[in-house]
Amino acid sequence: MKYGSSQVNSLPPYLFSVFHQKKKELQEKGIDIIDLGIGAPDLPTPDFIINRLINESRKPDNHKYSPYGGCLEFKQAVAGFYKKHYKVEVDPETEVQALIGSKEGIAHLILAVLNPGDKVLIPDPGYPVYQSAVHLAHGTGVPLPLNSEKHYVPQFDHFKEDELKQVKLMLLNYPGNPTGATVERETFKEALDFASRYNILTAHDAAYDLVTFKDYQAPSILQIPGAKEAAVEFGSLSKSFNMTGWRMGYVVGNKDLIQALSIVKSNIDTSQFPAIQKAGAEALNSDLSTVKENNAVYYSRMKYMMAALKELGIEADEPRGTFFIWAKIPEGFTSRAFTEKVLEEAGVILTPGTAFGKLGEGYVRISLSVAMPRLEEAVLRLKKMNGGGSP
Repeated sequence: MKYGSSQVNSLPPYLFSVFHQKKKELQEKGIDIIDLGIGAPDLPTPDFIINRLINESRKPDNHKYSPYGGCLEFKQAVAGFYKKHYKVEVDPETEVQALIGSKEGIAHLILAVLNPGDKVLIPDPGYPVYQSAVHLAHGTGVPLPLNSEKHYVPQFDHFKEDELKQVKLMLLNYPGNPTGATVERETFKEALDFASRYNILTAHDAAYDLVTFKDYQAPSILQIPGAKEAAVEFGSLSKSFNMTGWRMGYVVGNKDLIQALSIVKSNIDTSQFPAIQKAGAEALNSDLSTVKENNAVYYSRMKYMMAALKELGIEADEPRGTFFIWAKIPEGFTSRAFTEKVLEEAGVILTPGTAFGKLGEGYVRISLSVAMPRLEEAVLRLKKMNGGGSP
């Protein structure tokens, strides 16, 4: 007997949980696995954030429920960050909501705005949670095609008028997971103009907004005049401050969308532990020097891996953001077959591009969230495959 709902029973297992189980099974057999699959920073949370958490966790007032929308100090820190970093004004009371990680917030926003049968434009390739969240909300995902020829920038003229009927929401994600694609403000302007013409709401997932290289600064969709009329942006402390396990994120923008989300959340959760929120505020109020240090580490790893891939005959575009490399697989393989071969013969986990949508076929995502010695070992193993030739 199946106890799950029809939506749950028809949902495939979350890909990365499957990888984790496979990794565990191989490790139990004594196989040394190098995981370049999942995007979780290996660098430690900065001490100044940990120290703030320790101090706040000792205060009895922080042992109580948080306000549903989040602690005012955290929301003010988010607003301060937007004013300082993006020159964008947001009201911490009505245009900011604390989240238990941006993943949770995105899923709950979709639940908050969709009616059964509503459609959502979902980046393809894109973060798998978008599709699963739409499915659980009884919506229908419509692929928003992204391709290398157009540098993974949405081509809004791809759709015909009748295809946009019942589209309620459009999801965007830059710097992009899995492609590492980056955009300038003009892309967001085009997106909002398109959304306005068809009365489509817009949600931008900016989880990697601060993970950028050299002089590139990722823009915010809220920098576009009028963006707050029908758009929100999700942010996360996980990637920039190495706080994945802390589960601290936020959403900013249109107050009505945030109010709808807050109604869902107030009926499902009671926000994050206040001490974690205040540690998060400490992170956002900082000079971001630790973020720059992290990025320097990822940049060094990225340059090494790009050179190694070139030696292996594997094509990839050098990213300006995220800690992922989106690489073409050798001819004669599917994405899934190639990752299975690499796992079996080299003990290295890569993520098949098809995990992120149909247009991910022909690619793999390589995560840079492991220390350099492990990256070097992974490259050595890849070179040894097939007698030292390309995999």
